[in-house]
Amino acid sequence: MSIKALVLVETTVGKVTEVTAALMKLDEVTSSDAVAGPYDVIAIVEANDFTVIGHVVTAKIQAISGISRTIVCDTR
Repeated sequence: MSIKALVLVETTVGKVTEVTAALMKLDEVTSSDAVAGPYDVIAIVEANDFTVIGHVVTAKIQAISGISRTIVCDTR
């Protein structure tokens, strides 16, 4: 069974479009949308367990150029 998490992303100025596109290239990201408010992008990550989601966020998402901060929200 797949579980989901929301990843709230802050980007550096002018990088929202690039970050949104880069997130969609990751297999575990099922949605990536630019939003208005305190965060710039909200992504949905799906995996078999939260350990994998943690790895995706720390090893893949936070490595994307233009991302300055992430917050992970459990959807259980």
